[in-house]
Amino acid sequence: MLWKLLMRCQPCKLCSLRQMLSAPKYRPFLSRFPYTTDHQSNKENQRTVEKLSKFSVDIRKIRRFKGWVLLEDETYVEEIANILRQVGADETAVANILERCPEAIVCSPAAVNTQRKLWQSVCKSEEELVKLIEQFPESFFTVKHQENQKLNIQFFQELGLRNVIISRFLTTASSIFHNPIEKNKEMIRILQESYLNLGGSEANMKVWLLKLLSQNPFILLNSYAAIEKTLEFLQEQGFTNFEILQLLSKLKGFLFQLCPRSIQNSISFSKNAFKCTDHDLKQLILKCPALLYYSVPILEERIQGLLKEGISVAQIRETPMVLELTPQIVQYRIRKLNSLGYRIKDGHLANLNGTKKEFEANFGKIQAKKGRPLFNPVAPLHVEE
Repeated sequence: MLWKLLMRCQPCKLCSLRQMLSAPKYRPFLSRFPYTTDHQSNKENQRTVEKLSKFSVDIRKIRRFKGWVLLEDETYVEEIANILRQVGADETAVANILERCPEAIVCSPAAVNTQRKLWQSVCKSEEELVKLIEQFPESFFTVKHQENQKLNIQFFQELGLRNVIISRFLTTASSIFHNPIEKNKEMIRILQESYLNLGGSEANMKVWLLKLLSQNPFILLNSYAAIEKTLEFLQEQGFTNFEILQLLSKLKGFLFQLCPRSIQNSISFSKNAFKCTDHDLKQLILKCPALLYYSVPILEERIQGLLKEGISVAQIRETPMVLELTPQIVQYRIRKLNSLGYRIKDGHLANLNGTKKEFEANFGKIQAKKGRPLFNPVAPLHVEE
């Protein structure tokens, strides 16, 4: 759950990074042609329109969102469709892919074929490859830096990452493959050195590193200066090397993507909100590293939401992990617990806490306990004679 929340609410460097990564690949065209007017439709490449229609592609949808594609003089509709069919995509899949990512038709068929081979090198079967392309067509048709992609795939395999993890990187963190391999190797070396300098053991380093990468591949986009600055700041706040290593592992590497100023603001707010000493605050942060991660407005919103539900500051201090829950989730869970007669404000927040799966399992136990009779007069008594 923390992973999803972190990805949703990252401040500072990571926030701007994600905005950059999510920007349209062909911004100049998109900014010029957000919608296709009647005048522009007269300039459409009719051969492109006819070929797309032949594959049952919804032309109106393309005109609405990426009409610039239809204005291109040179397109490869049939060639791209054939490549997709060669790997096992049926007519429906081809149409869906071209509708979702019409810029595919302006990609060089040779480059797309190269991309197919790269992705096939980490897929178990062509069926799996087609599914990935259907789910993430934009990532597949970002056909650039292919030599870097090839070398980085080989490097990640040599590190010990499983192909299923590498294929997930290709679809959701494709930018790390566009890095020169030297940059990724350097960042891996820096992470290894940081782990050892913080007291990690050589024997556990590989397992730690692979877990960190699988949880947060974007850590490879960091710089050495950013990592060094964050470590120095946390040491100045009184955290030991062992405690910093704990925070780094729990926050899945996102710790290195936070600004010291943002961390300081969150620390100052939490100290004031919980009315605690520096030592007590440090213990709270070690129990709930999200206190470092979330910005002041998010922390304030979540604390206020809990207070409105009748939960005290003392209860939050006892179970700070509840701050990982949004106000909406808190309200929903409290209503469910109230339906069983359980008053959360009079009890421990542990029953409110946890992932969705953990909460539902705990709720089921409370429900079963609530419905179980203390004594059944009809049941036979087993008495030893």
